Amino acid sequence: MIPEKTIEELISRHSSLEKDLSSGQIDKKLFAEKSKEYSDLNEIIENAKKYSLYEKNKIELEKILNDKNSDEELIKMAQVELSDLNSQFNKDEKKLKLFLLPKDEADKKNAIIEIRAGTGGLEASLFAGDLFKMYEKICHKKKWSLELISISRSDAGGLKEVIASIKGNNIYSTLKYESGVHRVQRVPDTETQGRVHTSAATVAVLPEAEEVDLKINETDLRIDVFRAGGPGGQSVNTTDSAVRITHIPSGLSVSQQDEKSQHKNKAKGMKILRARLYELERTRIDEERSADRKSKIGTGDRSERIRTYNFPQGRVTDHRINLTLHKLEEFLEGQAFDEIIEPLSLKAQEESLSKL
Repeated sequence: MIPEKTIEELISRHSSLEKDLSSGQIDKKLFAEKSKEYSDLNEIIENAKKYSLYEKNKIELEKILNDKNSDEELIKMAQVELSDLNSQFNKDEKKLKLFLLPKDEADKKNAIIEIRAGTGGLEASLFAGDLFKMYEKICHKKKWSLELISISRSDAGGLKEVIASIKGNNIYSTLKYESGVHRVQRVPDTETQGRVHTSAATVAVLPEAEEVDLKINETDLRIDVFRAGGPGGQSVNTTDSAVRITHIPSGLSVSQQDEKSQHKNKAKGMKILRARLYELERTRIDEERSADRKSKIGTGDRSERIRTYNFPQGRVTDHRINLTLHKLEEFLEGQAFDEIIEPLSLKAQEESLSKL
């Protein structure tokens, strides 16, 4: 049972916000914050009110059932009502518990996504490229904004590594389940005998940290500039535009050379570094709070094989929830993505509820 005081506080808070918002005496910034809180409470307030009346309604129905003077028809009606009441109570309780779960502030943040070719040579780089195209299509479908930060191509036309920033509503809460090893089983174009090869790519999704989330002291940074390498335009190799930023306390290092401007490369490098440091701190706190963190969905462990894309059988399998969709083509087009993400999110919520 959820404590009665907790339910009373939810109802009281909703009523208080309603009065404040209708008063017309709140400044714009506070109005936006209170409107968001009121909107969130609106989703569960009716459940809270019904939940608060459960015991009272249950006692009244049980009185009818236990009253020897009650006629048969009234008893049957009371039995049906009690059954409906208990069913509604269970639904209300689950919804309220989900609402009361500790919120992960990172869920609302934009995300940095990093995709790297893993085992499998050139075929792995082609698969990394396919994954990036899939996320591009998902962003287009969901009207998210994707900005390329860094890209390194392979000789086969695939990607050795790509890093991008994705902006929109509640990005991290959706994409955080993508962190891990993605495995592909298919016949490469170079395979003459039709044998199926297995390759892999790693995906890391990090919440994009703002300066207010993480204070980085300039004295903790070592910034080296060097001449950009690789193919480029007329000036790419003639100036020291490439930047390597090292965070001395953690040892984390980021190199950026995609832009011709040293200033732009530094800004992009700091965005990646800030996200990695923020995730490092989140991981440290999570491990302190929970010894069994690695058993949870969406740990972000890059050594964890999370999904297999099997081309010969046209299926995609998520190993964390043992779910297989025979919709590989649609999934890579971004059309069936939510059919795996929603069950993953639900499973994560259920695991959190079981620990309450």
